Amino acid sequence: MAELFSLSGVPACWANFLVEKSRYANWAILSVCLVAGAISMFVENVATVLIVAPLALAIAAKLKVSPVPFLIGIAITSNLQGAATLVGDPPSIILAGFADMNFNDFFFLGGRPSIFFAIQLGALASFGVLYLVFRKNRERVGVFEKVRVRTWIPTLLLGFMVLSLVGTSFLGTSVDNRLSVHLSGIVCVAFGLIGLTWHAVTRLGARESNKAKLGSILLGDIRGLDWETFFFLAGIFLIVGSLTKVGIIDDLAGFFIRFSGDNELIAYLAIVWGSVLLSAFVDNVPYILAMLPVVRSLALGIEMNPYLLYFGLLIGASVGGNITPIGASANVVACGILKKNNCNVDFMEFMRIGLPFTFFAVLASSTFIWLVWK
Repeated sequence: MAELFSLSGVPACWANFLVEKSRYANWAILSVCLVAGAISMFVENVATVLIVAPLALAIAAKLKVSPVPFLIGIAITSNLQGAATLVGDPPSIILAGFADMNFNDFFFLGGRPSIFFAIQLGALASFGVLYLVFRKNRERVGVFEKVRVRTWIPTLLLGFMVLSLVGTSFLGTSVDNRLSVHLSGIVCVAFGLIGLTWHAVTRLGARESNKAKLGSILLGDIRGLDWETFFFLAGIFLIVGSLTKVGIIDDLAGFFIRFSGDNELIAYLAIVWGSVLLSAFVDNVPYILAMLPVVRSLALGIEMNPYLLYFGLLIGASVGGNITPIGASANVVACGILKKNNCNVDFMEFMRIGLPFTFFAVLASSTFIWLVWK
């Protein structure tokens, strides 16, 4: 669905509109980062980078400047905003399933402001870091070639898919309700098949009655999907389940309980900043899968609000990956795009932007959660 959304030209049109309103390069790229963040609330971060990167490359080429900081800014902004909503990023979806949260719970939970507002506060704090990074790019943008929307169908399908996921989130994810456990997956697969079929029929055009040709196109689209990531995630689920079964997760929870004692602040800071440090080098999906049972055990052990630790874990795991080019899948993809365009990203160059961005984003977000949920 994200690939079809990109091919439709809609996100490029949105970003192009904002760039046209920007007089200087720094505000143009900051606008593109804002578009990337907005898309990431509803579309997976890797897909967001693929959607927005071409415009950033076009801006850099026109102004004859390095696209490296532009792509880094897009990647880390996407990673941050992906934690804002239930459907924004896999860690959010995993947390929602584990803690039985629905879509609205990411905005208000039990009458209190939830993770969405914490992420926006972090985005505001980290936006200042991006402004300092791009402040010297004062080149005039000029006029860009108009981008036209090719079709609105993928946008409509994506919108209906998000609304359907929102609806299924209110059914809960209790293990006693087998349908609710799998319904969100069924919804995604259904809309994916609808999108694939629509794409194949559109490519086939007037020859759509040729079922053999249609099947060939569909098979080609399916083969082009990211099966490597699919099997990687399936394997991670098996490994984490095995660790839980043999008691490793309980042992890790015991370590955190001994480390923090009865001090809730120490426990919270250990989860938040420990997650930031580990997520800088470990993908956040397997990490949050492994740590959620630990956090629940820790909260029960020292008798504190579990959502305080859940949200701290989500912030640290989602944003901590912004420190290094290997900390998040979106970062890896952004570096890959740059490499294809003959631009190599130095490890320290990435950290020069990612480290302060992460520090201020996590500091603001985690402080908000502590003050509201303590």
